[in-house]
Amino acid sequence: MFAKEFIKVLEQFPEDTVFVDLFGGSGLLSHIAKRSKPDATVVYNDFDNYRFRLKNIPQTNKLLADIRELVGNSIPKHKPIKGELRERIFKRIEEEELNVGYVDFITLSSSLMFSMKYKLSVAEMRKEVLYNNIRKTGYPESSDYLKGLEIVSCDYKAVFNQYKDVPGVVFLIDPPYLSTDVGTYNMYWRLSDYLDVLKILEKHSFVYFTSNKSSILELCEWIGANKTIGNPFEGCTKKEFNAHMNYSAEYTDMMLYKKQEKLVHKTAA
Repeated sequence: MFAKEFIKVLEQFPEDTVFVDLFGGSGLLSHIAKRSKPDATVVYNDFDNYRFRLKNIPQTNKLLADIRELVGNSIPKHKPIKGELRERIFKRIEEEELNVGYVDFITLSSSLMFSMKYKLSVAEMRKEVLYNNIRKTGYPESSDYLKGLEIVSCDYKAVFNQYKDVPGVVFLIDPPYLSTDVGTYNMYWRLSDYLDVLKILEKHSFVYFTSNKSSILELCEWIGANKTIGNPFEGCTKKEFNAHMNYSAEYTDMMLYKKQEKLVHKTAA
């Protein structure tokens, strides 16, 4: 459904449009844009080096095949993997890292974990429960998936500045979603980073993607309805306290306060 609706939007632009995919991710938006508009220029910002993951699909398939063989029929689908078998899987992954020098932990996580939970090392995976979500077959190789794209790998702001003055440019904007896990991205995201992205929208054609898991639209609507409030925390004193949820998760509690000075009203003599 998403792809069909996106294609309908693309059809509204000329065939020779320049589309710039600022947050390239898996390259899906760029791929669809180029297939829908073969004469268009499509710039794919592969900041997270998805190309390398594609290049290593054969090696990733081999690793998954070995893990699939280790599990066999001993663990039902979607059930936890425990004990000695769990350790044998970790040992096989560590061997891959040592001998090959690369492991696609994002793809591996989707085979051994649940609910969009991704870990980028064996050490991090050891903190989680493993599940038998392993595919029955390998991933298809995609040698032509990015064919025809102009590929760059830069901070999105640098890419935007390079193309912002191109006549008729259309920015494809699919940033990390506010209030969701961004652990697989190569840069740390704060709220201000999400809001900085919105500056791009002004005076440019764009296609912006978000979800109901993100609060960004609600935040923008509130700001639009309260234009004069400014920053209510300006002039506050902030105190921070370290807090722990469990052995592996911690966060920082904050307290902000401001003491308003009393207004002195002079009475008439």
